[in-house]
Amino acid sequence: HVQLVESGGGSVQAGGSLRLSCAASGYPYTSICVGYFRQAPGKEREGVAAIYTREGKTYYADSVKGRFSISRDSATNTVYLQMDSLKFEDTAMYYCAADWLCGGVWSREETYGSWGQGTQVTVS
Repeated sequence: HVQLVESGGGSVQAGGSLRLSCAASGYPYTSICVGYFRQAPGKEREGVAAIYTREGKTYYADSVKGRFSISRDSATNTVYLQMDSLKFEDTAMYYCAADWLCGGVWSREETYGSWGQGTQVTVS
């Protein structure tokens, strides 16, 4: 049974930083992909960043390149999304998602079979 537990959201002023965590259980991080998505009120869910552990690759949406960084700690099976230089438009509910097949496009929701509960990020 795969479970993703998210933490790290909160409120921050523009220009500040937050770090989101996504702890996985049920399969090893050594062979999965983990993505972060966000959804603002009235908007569609969008892919923010992803890490493909098998290939050792990371992916970012253009809107967050240079400001966000995704990484993993294999010892604790946790993926982190470091968010710096936050902007008002980064305000959203953030979700992590994971899969072990990882056959689709990193930014597509259907690539991932398991989802976390979400954590709110508010930038003022």
